[in-house]
Amino acid sequence: MNKTLIALAILSTAAHADEGMWMPQQLPQVAKQLKAAGLKLDPSKLTQLTEFPMGAIVSLGGCSASFVSPQGLVATNHHCVYNSVAHNSTPQNDLLANGFLAKSFADEVPAVPGTRIFVTKEVVDVTSKIITPEVAKLSGKKRSDAIEKNQKAMVAECEKDEGHRCTVAAYYGSLEYYKIKQLEIRDVRLVHAPPAGVGKFGGDTDNWMWPRHTGDYGFYRAYVSKDGKAADFSKDNVPYVPKHVLKLAKEGVKEGDFIMVAGYPGRTNRHRLPSEVDFTFGWNYPQFVKASGDNLAIIAAETKDNKDSALKYAGQVAGINNYYKNRQGMLDSYAGSDFLARKTKEHEELKAWVNSDAKRKAEYAAGIAQVEELITKRDANVKREFELSYSQPRLLSSARSLYRLAQESQKPNADRKAGFQERDLKRFEASVSALVRSYDEKVDKALVLHHLAKYAAMPKAERNANWDAAIGIVDGMDAAALKAAIDKLYAGSKLGDAAERKAWLGKKPADFQASNDSFIKAAVAMYDVAMKEEAEEEELAGSLQQAYSSYMKAKIAYMKTKGQAVYPDANSTLRVTFGKIAGRPWGTADGTAWTAFTTVKGVAAKATGEGEFNAPKAQLDAIKNKDFGKFVDPALKSVPVNYLATLDITGGNSGSAALNAKGEFIGLAFDGTLDSIISDWDFNNANTRDIQVDLRYMLWNMKHVDKADNLLKEMGAE
Repeated sequence: MNKTLIALAILSTAAHADEGMWMPQQLPQVAKQLKAAGLKLDPSKLTQLTEFPMGAIVSLGGCSASFVSPQGLVATNHHCVYNSVAHNSTPQNDLLANGFLAKSFADEVPAVPGTRIFVTKEVVDVTSKIITPEVAKLSGKKRSDAIEKNQKAMVAECEKDEGHRCTVAAYYGSLEYYKIKQLEIRDVRLVHAPPAGVGKFGGDTDNWMWPRHTGDYGFYRAYVSKDGKAADFSKDNVPYVPKHVLKLAKEGVKEGDFIMVAGYPGRTNRHRLPSEVDFTFGWNYPQFVKASGDNLAIIAAETKDNKDSALKYAGQVAGINNYYKNRQGMLDSYAGSDFLARKTKEHEELKAWVNSDAKRKAEYAAGIAQVEELITKRDANVKREFELSYSQPRLLSSARSLYRLAQESQKPNADRKAGFQERDLKRFEASVSALVRSYDEKVDKALVLHHLAKYAAMPKAERNANWDAAIGIVDGMDAAALKAAIDKLYAGSKLGDAAERKAWLGKKPADFQASNDSFIKAAVAMYDVAMKEEAEEEELAGSLQQAYSSYMKAKIAYMKTKGQAVYPDANSTLRVTFGKIAGRPWGTADGTAWTAFTTVKGVAAKATGEGEFNAPKAQLDAIKNKDFGKFVDPALKSVPVNYLATLDITGGNSGSAALNAKGEFIGLAFDGTLDSIISDWDFNNANTRDIQVDLRYMLWNMKHVDKADNLLKEMGAE
């Protein structure tokens, strides 16, 4: 669908080398830019996802990673293994604080339940098989149902190859679809994570900031059955042998060097309409920041005297803090900017271009008008349901999912809703198991009561009657009555017990309907109306998908006339971005320039011995004694810690392998800078910098501080 148009739009551009999250198959079209930036590999080689170096790049289903040894060792960020470290921590053995190192395979411990390593095997354009001529004639829910039906059929056929996970991802506003086949490695074990005083050094204070001194790295290992197939955890499993492994660079990097990152960025929004920009920055993000701040304060208050509870919520706190600061940083960048004005002007120019030609008007005008109308309706729904989305007890959420699973399980597998098919059962089992080390009733209840009080105070007409009836919310409810209702809800359920939760997996709808468990009863009571509401949402989504496709066709055609690049927004699929290692001639508000590198001297300068800046004594001693070994940079006369680059990354890129001009491993991408994260919406070529942890710092810390000689030898660093 308009592939020639898209290709021409890309070929006609002189895009900056550091802008664009490119699909690997697009890279030959920007080969000149890649070569000019310094790439020594043949760009066409980067399109071969099962060959070097792309064959070594993997997804963790939320973070990126890469194979760095022939024995299935996977390098990623510390914050990507954080939940697994927390899961294996106890008040008596706090691995978050002390770090973890397995000296042998036998010492490795299972990652948090549900952890996966996805190894890409195939990517195929399947647009014509998803949007068939018959589907193209449909609209609304019929259209979304037909698309989902084609997707599920394709996924089912693909997953006949046991042990693989397949998806059909949408690109360019659902203008194109690609089938992605991945080996789903289910036995994932924690191998090494430095202490939080290294891996999370600077904590939330330094998050999204520069200069940075964070050793954000950690290691998993992939295990499979003895015949090399994906398998559940077993002591008989063996390390996975990847077809390709990244080679560690022997030479350190310097400012001006070519750099490339390959990973799985989550979402960007550069093709959004002005109304979406206005709603997001004018209402949604401010509400999110307020709610996140409230949640952080509540969790802190409820866990301050209970270390076990604090450990249970450590991963959630880290995640909330990350997005809290991210969204606030975006709001700060947006305030006083001309982004909305520019977006509005661009959109008006697009519409003027469409309306200036009868043929273009006939093809595109209706779709653009419709997408604007539907977005307004969707945003109104988000606004209405916002507070309610924070008010659901986690056990009620589990109960609703389990009951939905029981209902869907009565249907043939092909007819079940995506997310509730046989392929999803292990995910349910993992979520039930993981709750043991991530849930505390006292904390959960405090969070729910806070948000439910705000919800209950809304006018009845703006509340969800189905929810009110199931929970027991009535007009004029005071705080005491609300607390009594919630206390009764929690007290009437046994789902807080892991065995009880697990027992509901596989039960029939009638079992749920006969239950007196309060959360189960509420889930059953809410089901029918919730399904009706879901159908209405799907009607809107189907119409929006069709209209957005039409809008994107118009935008691609228009951008071609302006000679601008057309790469799809990030959608959690494999992308490549490239640029240069570079500081910035300006940095902070006082005008201080940003150098490209930080060193361990900065670690010692920041270290306070407590809180977020509690660097390990062994590390500080090594810095004081200049015990740098071969990892010292001759120009810096110290060990480099982090470095800046002009790369286009976003959430999901965490843990992405940073590669030099020869495709060798030079570190891990882990963050952006606060004033450039708005590039998810509005890319700024001058401002944008991302942050990598330098390979030399990783290796130095492993060698001179953590004594991880076994891993260094395995990676070929010795």
